[in-house]
Amino acid sequence: MIRVLLADDQALVREGFAMILDAQDDLEVVGEAADGGEAVALGRELEPDVVLMDVRMPSVDGIEATRRLLDGTRSRTRVLILTTFDLDEYVYEALKAGASGFLLKDVPRAQLVAAVRAIAAGDQLLSPSITRKLIEEFVRRPPKRAGIPDAIQSLTERELDVLRLVARGESNAEIAKDLYLSEATVKTHVGHVLQKLNLRDRVQAVVLAYESGLLQPGDLTASEPR
Repeated sequence: MIRVLLADDQALVREGFAMILDAQDDLEVVGEAADGGEAVALGRELEPDVVLMDVRMPSVDGIEATRRLLDGTRSRTRVLILTTFDLDEYVYEALKAGASGFLLKDVPRAQLVAAVRAIAAGDQLLSPSITRKLIEEFVRRPPKRAGIPDAIQSLTERELDVLRLVARGESNAEIAKDLYLSEATVKTHVGHVLQKLNLRDRVQAVVLAYESGLLQPGDLTASEPR
């Protein structure tokens, strides 16, 4: 059973999402929050698998709530950002805060259900176009380099190749084609990278690669296969 927390300041939105999700045999809405502060408190108390987090809420907004809920913890809770607004304004800060993807509020019900299942399974809900928007944001306002983490040294050369391509926004299928590997092998490599670097998902891998300087925003050349 996938346990879901809904965080939105509009009761009708929460009720609509709850009806859709609770109708599924494998999904259960375990709580509802009307603002970011309540979302953080309930998230810590209930430890849901997925939080559907609205961006604009009173008191504490969704991005700050995501940061508070996920920062400095080993929680396996994943946050899916809900928005009716243009994504450009929120991509950079939301992903840095630890969000695993974005979803528009007017999404068809089947896509909503599929998104919750995907996020709970540890997959990203981040299209290549959104990943590239994140990269463009790094170009416009490059972060202070934190330095390449020591854990990077534990990666094999192949895993480094995979990490660089993940950071460029490539899907598993695209990485497989670039490196002449099967998709199953790529998925295994991605899993090893996330485990070794103690990352929640591949979205965090994108942020780490650029903030550490492992990959430069202008580096658009795929790694050579080894």
